[in-house]
Amino acid sequence: MPELPEVQTIVDDLNKKVLGRKIVAAWYDWPKFRAVVKTVGQTIQKAERRGKNILLHLNGQKILLIHQKMTGHLLVGQWEIKGKKIIPLAPPALKEKINDYLHFILTLDDGRMIGLSDLRKFGKVVFGEAAAVENLPELKKLGPDALAVKFEEFTRRIKSRHKTIYQVLMDQTTLSGIGNIYASDILWEAGTYPFQSAAKLTNEELKRLWRASKKILKLALKLRGTSTADYRDTAGEKGQYGERRLAYKREGEPCRRCGALMKRSKKGGRSVHFCPNCQSP
Repeated sequence: MPELPEVQTIVDDLNKKVLGRKIVAAWYDWPKFRAVVKTVGQTIQKAERRGKNILLHLNGQKILLIHQKMTGHLLVGQWEIKGKKIIPLAPPALKEKINDYLHFILTLDDGRMIGLSDLRKFGKVVFGEAAAVENLPELKKLGPDALAVKFEEFTRRIKSRHKTIYQVLMDQTTLSGIGNIYASDILWEAGTYPFQSAAKLTNEELKRLWRASKKILKLALKLRGTSTADYRDTAGEKGQYGERRLAYKREGEPCRRCGALMKRSKKGGRSVHFCPNCQSP
């Protein structure tokens, strides 16, 4: 699932490419995406990220909320729509197979289009009055943003939880934006044992973890995210953080710090990747 760096990359791209553009047509091929039709005639005023959600602010105090879920990513380009057949025209990367699972397309007044490619169709869209969308439970319950949270708030929230630190980092009501890619890398960077109780972390351990979260998320954002699976940016291009991964999906490879072989374990149905030597209890 696209996490904070991937979603922020998409939002930054949208703010550069489509601000001020009017939506003149909408196409969809799956009932759950039918709400995009209501955006026709609206002008895009800004894009914003809330946790892993994308909010397109439109004129008339309207918002289109998009959650890309597991396999979705927003693209900006041009396609030719021929019935059920969608032909990618530009940019060239749209022709990669992973960008070919289009389930909605918004046509803009300058001829460009915004499309959602989503292999498994898990994505979510909601359109409505800004006040109503802002009050959706999935937004209201979000914890502070992982990239913006201050150390004191970070400490208070982490220490109040009695689950493993790995689980707590990914809990969107505690902190928003982190998933299993960056949780694994943040914990490795901080030298923290993933299955340690969050409530028992010392102040020094928390400080290392807070600093590690800022460092890893900022680096991943600079490198435009991780594309070890489905994620692509709005041009259909891969993010480059996957080449710099510290722990995520590196099981069986040597630890970049001590050389021990990295391991993978599961907790709550999610995989965590860590070094059994320099992240030991």
